[in-house]
Amino acid sequence: MTLALPAAAAVVALVGAGIAVTGSDSAKAGEAPRISALPAPESPSQEELAKRAAAAMAADVKSPRSLVKQPDAAVESAPSARIIGGQETTISTAPWMAQLHFRDSTGAGYFCGGAVISPTKILTAAHCVKGIKWYAPENVIVVGTDQLPTGKDLHGGEAFGVSRQWHHPLYNEYTLDNDVAVLTLARPTTVKPLPLAQPTDSALYQAGLDGKVYGWGRTSSTNPNSASQTLKVADADVVSDTNCAAAYTEGFVKGHMLCAGAAPTGSDETSETTCNGDSGGPLVVGGKLVGVVSWGDVDCSAQGKYGVYAKVSTYSAPVQARVADANLSRDHTADLLARRASDGTLFGWTSKVTSLSRTYNMGKPAGINLITQDDLNRDGSQDLLYRYSDGEVYWSYSDTVDPKLVAKGWSKHKQILLPGDVTGDELPDMITVDSLNTMRIYPGKGNGAFAAPIAAGSAWGSYTMVRGHGDFTNDGKADIFARASDGKTYLYKGTGVATKPWSAPVLVAAFGSMNALVTTGDVNSDGVADVLARDTAGKLWLYPGNGKGGFLARKDFGTGWQAYNLFG
Repeated sequence: MTLALPAAAAVVALVGAGIAVTGSDSAKAGEAPRISALPAPESPSQEELAKRAAAAMAADVKSPRSLVKQPDAAVESAPSARIIGGQETTISTAPWMAQLHFRDSTGAGYFCGGAVISPTKILTAAHCVKGIKWYAPENVIVVGTDQLPTGKDLHGGEAFGVSRQWHHPLYNEYTLDNDVAVLTLARPTTVKPLPLAQPTDSALYQAGLDGKVYGWGRTSSTNPNSASQTLKVADADVVSDTNCAAAYTEGFVKGHMLCAGAAPTGSDETSETTCNGDSGGPLVVGGKLVGVVSWGDVDCSAQGKYGVYAKVSTYSAPVQARVADANLSRDHTADLLARRASDGTLFGWTSKVTSLSRTYNMGKPAGINLITQDDLNRDGSQDLLYRYSDGEVYWSYSDTVDPKLVAKGWSKHKQILLPGDVTGDELPDMITVDSLNTMRIYPGKGNGAFAAPIAAGSAWGSYTMVRGHGDFTNDGKADIFARASDGKTYLYKGTGVATKPWSAPVLVAAFGSMNALVTTGDVNSDGVADVLARDTAGKLWLYPGNGKGGFLARKDFGTGWQAYNLFG
C-alpha cells in the first residue's frame, strides 16, 4: 500500500451501488503495471487430457499395490476410500466431485477422489499427493461427470492439468495425521465449489448428524478391480470421538481426525463404508465439506471399524491460504510489490521464505499512488488493483486484456485494501475508508466486480494505516490491522458476517518506528498470514503471524528499502 494517502474531504463515488468492471481507458492501459510474472500454465487439449486419463486408468488396473501403505501407528488399518454399499448417484447431486488420475514413469497408475473448493483448487488427501508429481504431463483431473472415463470418452466431463500442488507440511506418513492436500488446476473450472467447514462449525461434527461420502470406487473388500463406473454415495453419519477412539485404540488423533458411517458388520453385503484405493474424497454434512477420506481397516468391512477422515475444520485456515495463494510466482508464498523512487520502476519481489528476491521488472507505471494484490476473478493467477492520482481505480488481471475500470473519484480515499473473504462467502472482498472516515465493505462477486457496499463504522480516522490480507487468527476468516498515529496497532478479527465484520479491536503491536506496513499474505509458507514492516533506517522486517493474531520473533529481511516509495 502507499506510504501516505491524501486525507481531504471529497465526494465518494459509487456508494450505494454495486461496482461492475468496465472497459479500460486506453491511455492508462498503456501505463499499467505488467503483471504476468510467469507464463500461463500449460493447458493441453481435451483430447490430449482424455488420452492421459485413459492411460492412467489402464495403468491403475495393472498396478499391484495400493497408493500408500497402512498407517504404522494403527497396524490393523489401511488407506480408505472406495465405497462398499451405498447407491449410485448423479453429478448434479455432487457437482464438485473430482477424479484424480495419476500415472508414473514406471507405468504404475493410481486413482484418488477430491472436491472442487474454488475454481482452480481441488482438496484431497496428502497421501494422494506427497511424493507424486501431479504437475507432470501424464496426470489429469476430471470434473463434471458421474462416470469414470472409458477409453478416451470422458462422458461429458472436463479434464484439467495440474499447475502446482501442496500438502500439509506436518503430514505424517507413519500416522497419516494432517492428511490434507490441495492441487491447483492449470485453468479454472466452472463447476460449483463445495464450501469448507470452518473452525466455528463445531455443530457440523455432532455425533449422529447425517453425512454423505462420495466415490467411484471399489465395491468389494476382497476384489481390487471392483470400482464402480458410476459415482456412488453412502450414508456416513458423524461418529463421536469416543466411539472412534474405542474402535482404533492406536491411530486416531482427536481434533485432527473423525470417524463417520455406521460400524461395518463384517460383511460387504450388509455394510456401507469406504475402502482401499480412492482416498481424498469428500465427507459432506450440512452442505459443507467436513472430512477428507483418509484411512480405515485393512478389511474394509471389518466389524466395528469405521472409516476415518481428516477433519476439515481443523485445516481450513492453511487450506484457504492455498486457495488464496495466486501470488506472482505461483509457489505458495506471498510476494511483494515495491516501486523504486528514483525512476518509478515497479518490481516484484518473490519470497524465499527467509528473504525476498527481486525477480520481476513490472515496468514504470506513471501516476499510481496505491497498489494491492489478490485473485479477484479466482483464475489462479494474481491480479492487481491500483489507483491513479486522479482517483480512478483499475483492476488488472492479464497482460493480454486491458485493465478494467473499477471506480472513479476515489482520490481522497484514505484506504483501499483487498483483505480476502470478509463476508463469509469464500470470495475475495474490497475495503475502503473514505475521506469522511467511513469504512465500507465491497463484497466481491468472484469475477472482478463487487456488490453494493456495506458500511462498517465511521471512526476510522484515528488510524494512519489499515492493512490486511489473509487470516491472522487461524479461524478461516480474513482479519485486518489498524495503526494509530502513535504506532499502536490493533487487530480487528474477522467475523465472517458482512453487517458486523469485525470483533472488538485488540492491541497486538507497537509499530511506532515503522513508516510502512505491508500485508501480502503468507510470506514464510507456514499457513498463517504475515506482516512486512519498514523502519526509519530503511530495514525491512518480517513479523511472522503466530496464528493467534500476534507475531513470532521478527526476522531481518534486508536493508536499503528507503529507496522504495510504494509497496503492495
